[in-house]
Amino acid sequence: MNSSTQFDAVIVGAGFGGMGAAIALNRLGFDNLLILEREDDLGGTWHVNRYPGLAVDIASVTYSYSFEPNPYWSRLFAPGTELKRYAEHVADKYDLRRHMRFGSAVTGAQWDDDAHVWTVSIDGADPVTARYLLTATGFLSQPKMPDIDGIDTFAGQVLHTTAWDDTIDLRGTRAAIIGTGATAVQLIPEVAREAAALTVYQRTPIWVVPKLDAPIPNIVQRLFARKPATQRFARAVSDGLLEGIMVSAVLHYRQAKLLNKGAAAASRLFLRTQVRDRSLRRKLTPDYDFGCKRPTFSNSYYRTFTRDNVDLETTSIVRVEADGIVTADGRKTEVDTLILATGFSLWDANFPAIEIIGREGRNLGKWWRDNRFQAYEGVAVPQFPNFLTLASPYSYSGLSYFTTIESQMAHMSRLFGAMHSRGADVFEVTEDANTRFLDRMTDNLDDSVFYRGSCSTSRSYYFNQHGEAALLRPTSTANAFKEAAAFPLTDYRITSAEATERVSS
Repeated sequence: MNSSTQFDAVIVGAGFGGMGAAIALNRLGFDNLLILEREDDLGGTWHVNRYPGLAVDIASVTYSYSFEPNPYWSRLFAPGTELKRYAEHVADKYDLRRHMRFGSAVTGAQWDDDAHVWTVSIDGADPVTARYLLTATGFLSQPKMPDIDGIDTFAGQVLHTTAWDDTIDLRGTRAAIIGTGATAVQLIPEVAREAAALTVYQRTPIWVVPKLDAPIPNIVQRLFARKPATQRFARAVSDGLLEGIMVSAVLHYRQAKLLNKGAAAASRLFLRTQVRDRSLRRKLTPDYDFGCKRPTFSNSYYRTFTRDNVDLETTSIVRVEADGIVTADGRKTEVDTLILATGFSLWDANFPAIEIIGREGRNLGKWWRDNRFQAYEGVAVPQFPNFLTLASPYSYSGLSYFTTIESQMAHMSRLFGAMHSRGADVFEVTEDANTRFLDRMTDNLDDSVFYRGSCSTSRSYYFNQHGEAALLRPTSTANAFKEAAAFPLTDYRITSAEATERVSS
């Protein structure tokens, strides 16, 4: 490392992605790390989100690092508080807290092509320098505020699901929730139990299937703890079901169209068993294909709309006034508390979440938006040396974020291992390798529901402003791991900064 460089690597984000990157780097011999986190504690989405009903929507045995299983999940779908505790456990076991600096909002990073280092700017603090930069800011880290006329004039309390106020008391109040995505599916039944009246404003209905959830008996937890192979088997079964049904129905729509239609039919049948009113069912039934936007699990969501104190409003909102919400037909609903379950801004603010300037002044965000969103193997971008973007286009593999994290950790191990064996310390993916990967992902997506199905009315965050579904990696999970462990090293230019400096001088 250059004697003037402060850190081997700076990692932006202290969620599961950032911690996984730090674990991988520690294993590779890098100990001088800095993890910058804008929040006041670790855990990422599981620290920020505290709304009622928060839980994983992937089976708990799958939603964890495979190398650090938790045998003590209380339920098949663990509540958010347990994920937060699991994150703390990982940080403590792998001694990651010593690398973390909280309350440190990164405002940007720039590559210095002469010194071969990244300079990382931090709001209210001195910049830091590092040989390597890794961004692990998550896919859902930039809250999206609704662009509704008059929302700033609302006199009651306004809550976004990412900034929940634990002291709020909804009992006896008139509440409104804007949004019916995966977060809202968890939140709406909880609010309905407390509020005197709840109005849910829906633009786009969501596909919901039954949640096969139940407490995990103590005897099973003890079995998992004493015989880890049993938990690995449970994880393999869960992964296989997700891969075989959910992923195949979405990414291999052309080949598995019947599977996709079957999943939609199962959701419609479930809705029919929960809601008798035909008109209400029509409102809750999507008119786009299953998988165009992420489907979710719930046993109580549909049934909540049959409660006397709950109304589903599908007429568009035209404005918010001090004491209520006015829809396009002129009706006004008086509201005390306004809850925003309006999701996140992926393509406008999240890719990347900070300004990143590479070689020759290339601005990553601008380059992506002016051209196409792309990242070789979901981690590297040409003209951005010594930079890995861990929440990036074509990186999300399978339905569990941990699958993505661990495949990226494997990619890091191969890349940095090769550099170590060559005595090198600078890497940059080639333009040719990046183009080949992008073309292959684009070709693979041609079989998906995004391009073969009917998605025009889904308003899905999977689609960017170019109309491309550039978030998911359209391959099998096995392929993602295989390529992470065996990608051609010639896809990178691997050099020594010291040798480069000698040549240039």
